[in-house]
Amino acid sequence: MRTQAPLPPRIDLRSDTFTQPTPAMRQAMATAPVGDDVVGEDPTVCALEALAAETMGKEAAVYVTSGTQGNLSSLLAHCGRGDEVIMGHLGHTFLYEQGGSAALGGIHPRTVPNQDDGTIRLEDLAAAVRADNEHFPISRLVVLENTHNRRYGSYLTPAYTDAVAAFAHDHGMKLHIDGARIFNAAVAQGGDVKALVRNADSVTFCLSKGLSAPVGSVVCGSADFIRRARRARKVLGGGMRQAGIIAAAGIVALQQMVGRLAEDHVNARRLAEGVAAVPGFAVDLSHVQTNIVYIDVVHPDFSAADVAARLREQEVGVFDTSPHRLRAVTHYGIAAADIEEAIQVFSQLFT
Repeated sequence: MRTQAPLPPRIDLRSDTFTQPTPAMRQAMATAPVGDDVVGEDPTVCALEALAAETMGKEAAVYVTSGTQGNLSSLLAHCGRGDEVIMGHLGHTFLYEQGGSAALGGIHPRTVPNQDDGTIRLEDLAAAVRADNEHFPISRLVVLENTHNRRYGSYLTPAYTDAVAAFAHDHGMKLHIDGARIFNAAVAQGGDVKALVRNADSVTFCLSKGLSAPVGSVVCGSADFIRRARRARKVLGGGMRQAGIIAAAGIVALQQMVGRLAEDHVNARRLAEGVAAVPGFAVDLSHVQTNIVYIDVVHPDFSAADVAARLREQEVGVFDTSPHRLRAVTHYGIAAADIEEAIQVFSQLFT
């Protein structure tokens, strides 16, 4: 049972899910025209879906409550019971979505290694594809994650994604992209997000991470795919009514918050460089590409949990993701001055 919520740390680097909606979002939410989205009559939701589809270069889109619901709706739309989906062993869909595709969809996950940069080697995909044999499930779908959370926030390139899409299609499969932070990937590479998904059959992206909206994700794909994904959303309990109140913030997110992600990347790089210079910590700077920084605790007397607790006492929030590793994520609301203060706190922990 939840009691009164604790106060968050003043410099909250635990995740970009801790962003707060902007004043423009709050104003848009207060004045949004609404209707019943389940019957397609919420004008603000319709506007968000049209904007998202255009932004991704896809035919259609559907607004969902979360990235997890978006990924699961996509897998249910692409696969039938007993089909197999190939995904990275460190992918969010495999690790952090409660096995929903298997539990609710009867979809069999087959994992292959994620490389250090978040990619999956084509030869590993090829080895995972099932032969046409009645003893095996049918290989139906490949899932990529861009940017890749557990692989340091690394981004996938358009060329790589195109190669995986071509491989999947050549083998009679579809490609889904978990693009929770795909706008970070686009901004980091200085390109159009459309290039990152142009040959993918579906993509999910989050409005509630770096784009700062309070809730929601969007799934984009062909009109026929979105029809199936919308049905899947319904059975998962995602049919919302006057959802335009929250969708309004998503429109502002897409119109106003994409370009500023570059600021988060600059702040992440500065944090990484500052903490790497502190004895007791190690950061591989070559892995810092976007807004995620993984910090190894190499002090012999402290675990990552110890460090996270000490940082929290000094109003700096990070997550301990393993016994000797911390994760820090920059986002809207974290300024350059906050980064400098956080580095100073790190530098004083072991003194």
